[in-house]
Amino acid sequence: MAFAAGALSALGFAPFAVFPLLLLGFAALVLLLDGAKTVRAGACIGWAFGFGQFLVGLHWIGFAFLVDASSHEWQIPFVALLFPGGLALFFAAAAALAKRFWSRGAARIFVLTAALGLSEWLRGHVLTGFPWNVAGYGWGASLGVMQSVSILGIYGLSLLTTLFGASLAELADRRVALPLSTAALFALLFLGGEIRLATAGGDMVQGVQLRLVQPNIAQADKYRPELIERNWNRLLALSDSPAKRRPTHIVWPEAAPPFVLTRSATALDEIAVLTGRDRVLMTGALRAQRGADGAHYYNSFYAFGHGGQLAAVYDKFHLVPFGEYLPLESAMNALGLKKIVGVEGSFSTGDGPHTVEIPGLGPISPLICYEILFSGEVVADDRARAIVNITDDSWFGPWAGPYQHLLVAQTRAIEQGVPVIRAANTGISAVIDSFGRIDARLDLDREGVVDSALPAPIAPTPFARAGDFAFWLLMLASVVAARLLVHKTSASSA
Repeated sequence: MAFAAGALSALGFAPFAVFPLLLLGFAALVLLLDGAKTVRAGACIGWAFGFGQFLVGLHWIGFAFLVDASSHEWQIPFVALLFPGGLALFFAAAAALAKRFWSRGAARIFVLTAALGLSEWLRGHVLTGFPWNVAGYGWGASLGVMQSVSILGIYGLSLLTTLFGASLAELADRRVALPLSTAALFALLFLGGEIRLATAGGDMVQGVQLRLVQPNIAQADKYRPELIERNWNRLLALSDSPAKRRPTHIVWPEAAPPFVLTRSATALDEIAVLTGRDRVLMTGALRAQRGADGAHYYNSFYAFGHGGQLAAVYDKFHLVPFGEYLPLESAMNALGLKKIVGVEGSFSTGDGPHTVEIPGLGPISPLICYEILFSGEVVADDRARAIVNITDDSWFGPWAGPYQHLLVAQTRAIEQGVPVIRAANTGISAVIDSFGRIDARLDLDREGVVDSALPAPIAPTPFARAGDFAFWLLMLASVVAARLLVHKTSASSA
């Protein structure tokens, strides 16, 4: 039952976005924990719930192992168990902790809310973190509710979402005070968010015309020797195709050149011609650096100014587990498991986040692929005018993964109050304003460009100023509420 509840709750996330199922999943978890007689039983229920939610919500991870099926297809059963099973340990720990302090009535709702809130925050930070599909993303269908992350952050919204869902368990005992209160709270969040959107300006940055290039090259074709020249020429042709307004800044996706860019004098000459006297190119590219212990590879971001002059280099610092590095690499290799990106050894890590200066654009925060997942770690101390997120979501499959990733980018824009420029190899490329609204986009599996002006940033949001302060305040309030309700129940019994 716990597994089924978790699996159904995953349908609250994109692309389904049926948020009532997420809320009902948490209510079912409360009722199941009511029947657990021991902390151990509670942990098992929590693990089964988490396993169901992650197995369904993150099923698209299996597509990455089909790119080179002959080498990696056999790993899918291991990953299907190890990945969601490992993430489910956070739910198991939360359920065990909650069961340790379980009580009757509404107190248990706040206990579980605090325990799950803490476990989700830890999931986003422990062992580099993997905060994909935390509960707050279940509101992706409502941009109004999502505006609350400008104050609460995604972890604060996730905690309140857990509280709302868990409170519905009170209806089983015909107690309506807490469910009605949490429903009213979310009605206010929705109303406040809609007012914020209705009064939001639509200012654009003057003198900046963007072109996002989406080459739509299948991952399996990207590095085939006979297709490398074709793939490179497609990037150049799309970048220089006709437009109503000549672009000032061209953005290519993650690892767009199908070779080590700086090792090709011809490619660098062609970039010099492309940029000319009045354009800038930003692109992802593999970077190789020779050291005393051999070659080190980085997943990097390059910015080329006018005439192909190198303006900035940034190295990815949040690497994808199983993709760009193997957790516990020696043990995994002993089992025959290998990472799916075909570079010898694990990628080296950068020291981000960074703010880099782009000619004609100003300070930007470059983020490569899923680095945009990490709330509070997407900008450096120097405030950026925009976030540039380059990605290759062809690894994520043909539907669910890319839509979830796009929602993450929208959420970071709202949190920070800055626009996001998102260039994806196979989609979804988009220009997102500081309120999470998509100004322009090119959908999945389409070759083309996105031509758009750049939305202006707004004043720093409360979250941009204070980070997760609101989340920790809500955590404290949940613990205090649980404590007070336990005392009230005890006094009533006496």
